[in-house]
Amino acid sequence: MSRPELRLHTDRLVANIRAVRERIAPSQLMMVFKDDAYGHGLTWAVESARDAGIEWYGSYDIASGVEMRRLLGSDGRIFAWVTSTDEEIDEALAHHIDLGVGTAEYLDRVIERARVLGTRARIHLKIDSGLHRNGLLPEEWEGTVAVVRAAEREGLAAFVGIWSHLAEASDAEDDDARSVFLEAVRVSGESGATPEALHLTASAASWWRPELRGSLSRVGAFCYGIRSAEGPELDGIAPVAELSAAVTRVRRDDVVIAIGSFDGIPSTLAGAEVGTPAGARVLRSVGETSSVVAGWPGAAVGDEVTLFGRGEYGEQSATGLAERIDTVGEEILTRLTPRVRRVIVS
Repeated sequence: MSRPELRLHTDRLVANIRAVRERIAPSQLMMVFKDDAYGHGLTWAVESARDAGIEWYGSYDIASGVEMRRLLGSDGRIFAWVTSTDEEIDEALAHHIDLGVGTAEYLDRVIERARVLGTRARIHLKIDSGLHRNGLLPEEWEGTVAVVRAAEREGLAAFVGIWSHLAEASDAEDDDARSVFLEAVRVSGESGATPEALHLTASAASWWRPELRGSLSRVGAFCYGIRSAEGPELDGIAPVAELSAAVTRVRRDDVVIAIGSFDGIPSTLAGAEVGTPAGARVLRSVGETSSVVAGWPGAAVGDEVTLFGRGEYGEQSATGLAERIDTVGEEILTRLTPRVRRVIVS
């Protein structure tokens, strides 16, 4: 193994998807694939999810959504929620991608592009329920719904979803957000049919707060086995990837491994425990293309050291490493560069 490897376990991903579905039922799972499927690789993750029966796919940006549509063909509903350019809107409409819309200006542009192209946009309106990360203010809601209903009558839009983001700062704030969300749903129902897709919760709230779930739950990190920072372990959920590097040199008290900051490993992870054939050992330092790990009896060139995984060799999870440097597990994965080979092992 001349390069470090991120080893991807399809069976674990499928098992995690099953566990999430069972946990959130009867809410339907929208699996999220942002940031190249949290660094795991979009193609592998989408194809695995399709084979596991996923029907809703969260893509964040339209470019990723278009690639997902190429992989899925006509199957599946794809939802892209970042505000986008007119050219990107055209791509979304051409590839039957649902659009998350959080401003009146963006809504106007989506409707205009549908008019120009002679097609119909599938729209999920976002209510700002307190996070203030995009979204229509409650006082804007009724008027904006009226604009969507008018576009529906013209055949330019289908009002198919209402959504929001939770701040997840406290249970009380999330309860208040739910009240704002439900009021938006109620108001939308006064002018026509209530949209089919109602989604308020992401991974943590979907898992822990069943009363907040809508007809859909957007779950990303948990599907990949990435627990929340400072959060408890999740029943039935395991990391689907492990990062391994080979020993290239054995010294008196330590070994050198072929991975470093150029591969995306933060130098601040020095001092963390990693997995070896002899169990947990300390990662002593992180260089540019190599790192130093405390040695063990019988260490040899070619032995493997596991930087993160599910603990089989004494290593921590990606989130365990992230907690050492005050970040989240997905950042450890998404920092990995193309120097790290992605390998499907099951």
